[in-house]
Amino acid sequence: MFIDSHCHIDFPEFSEGVPSLLDHMRAARVSHALCVSVNLENFPRVLALAETHGNLYASVGVHPDHDEGREPTLAELVDLAAHPRVVAIGETGLDYYRLKREEVDWQRARFRTHIRAARAAGKPLIIHTRSAAEDTLAIMAEEGAAIVGGVMHCFTESREMADAAMAMGFYISFSGIVTFKSAKDLKEVARQVPLERLLIETDSPYLAPVPHRGGRNEPAYVRHVAEEIATLKGIALEEVAAASSRNFFTLFATAQA
Repeated sequence: MFIDSHCHIDFPEFSEGVPSLLDHMRAARVSHALCVSVNLENFPRVLALAETHGNLYASVGVHPDHDEGREPTLAELVDLAAHPRVVAIGETGLDYYRLKREEVDWQRARFRTHIRAARAAGKPLIIHTRSAAEDTLAIMAEEGAAIVGGVMHCFTESREMADAAMAMGFYISFSGIVTFKSAKDLKEVARQVPLERLLIETDSPYLAPVPHRGGRNEPAYVRHVAEEIATLKGIALEEVAAASSRNFFTLFATAQA
């Protein structure tokens, strides 16, 4: 079985509803999926999915690139994370890709709030980083992110960053990007990350893997990510499936297999 460790099936792109997605997951041998929060306004929708479907889980957090809506407080994140179907804090992190320099401080402050909430709640972090590797690692270290651990989601950074994150107890999650022909450096990172530190994800509805690239992504397609990693490592697909599923339930310890 495979597990999609990061998806957004509460998004409008899935307006046809979840039942068909679950059917597709079963057909592809995808047993579970984690629906990740990107803002507080839509968190109830994320939580409802996890409450309704036993093989779906939720996280709570505000995406670093989200600049509208309610700003999360430490107390609110801790309170919402206490729900038994919420298995993580995030996604959070830093995204400087389109950011103006004068906007950096609020992202850093928000990231620190999420790390402190994760420590208070005793739940792991889901970290997004883009064009901000040095600052991401620095804040993780300063705020004690290693105490709770977590995952570097949709990883596209260097082997050095992967090593630094793993040294803090974090897992490295690969998305459909690893299947792209152009992603040569990322493929090499995937070869090097130990199986015991690896997760797989779709980040759906985005980043559909080959052979679905260019279309809408969905949790069933996480199998293609696993297939690519198995090929890169020269191992059986079942080894990737077993290791990534085991890692998921080790990291998100409050989830029930």
